[in-house]
Amino acid sequence: MNLSDSQTGGRLPRRVSAMEAVLTHLREAIERGDYAVGDKLPSEAELCRRLEVSRPVLREALRALQTMGLTASRTGKGTFVISSGPVEDPTFGDYAASDLLEVRHHIEIPVAGYAALRRSAEDLDHLSHLLERMERETDTTAWVAMDTLFHLAVAQAARNPVFRRVIEEIRDALARQSAFLNELGGRREQSNREHRAIVEALADGSEHDAVEAMTHHLERVETTLTSIVRPATADDRTTAPTEGGQQA
Repeated sequence: MNLSDSQTGGRLPRRVSAMEAVLTHLREAIERGDYAVGDKLPSEAELCRRLEVSRPVLREALRALQTMGLTASRTGKGTFVISSGPVEDPTFGDYAASDLLEVRHHIEIPVAGYAALRRSAEDLDHLSHLLERMERETDTTAWVAMDTLFHLAVAQAARNPVFRRVIEEIRDALARQSAFLNELGGRREQSNREHRAIVEALADGSEHDAVEAMTHHLERVETTLTSIVRPATADDRTTAPTEGGQQA
């Protein structure tokens, strides 16, 4: 069963990664009851053989299952199913997603406004170069590392060391969340556009536009996270209104 060439459905299908295909396969198997709560998943070697994927790909998928609250890894024993459906509030590192989003809304939105008023030419140059590297980057791990650097650089531009310290504190959780969203939500290109809007607002010195751009960015993060954890059902997709106001 080779999952590496899977695609998602919808009006604009996108090619998904092998990891996302493996995760979808295992998640659906758990939700169908093929693996019941308390069951142990097959060994990594067995799953790699069945799904025809590499061990690194499988391990990324297993980590995502744990983040979603479906499984738990027990050292020396394997991976066990602990829930038949994903939790609504996944955990990234030491922090729940809802806690991260709440803090980010209260910190990063005003920080963007301060940064627009206080940024230096050096700050803008650093952010612009970082954004250019992100827009060229195709490796998720490298992109995620630069994503956290981007948000740290915005905090640095606000000229208040406390703001940067807060972002430093949640840096690992932000990286885990970013990797999760990019692997499963295809967020990279959209994030790049949102980051560019933030940089443009800082360059213009517009507090209002910077606040709006960061607000939009965080709202999209939340929307994507929700869509991954609680994907639309077939009924949702067939009854959802189109842009013209009619049902699809």
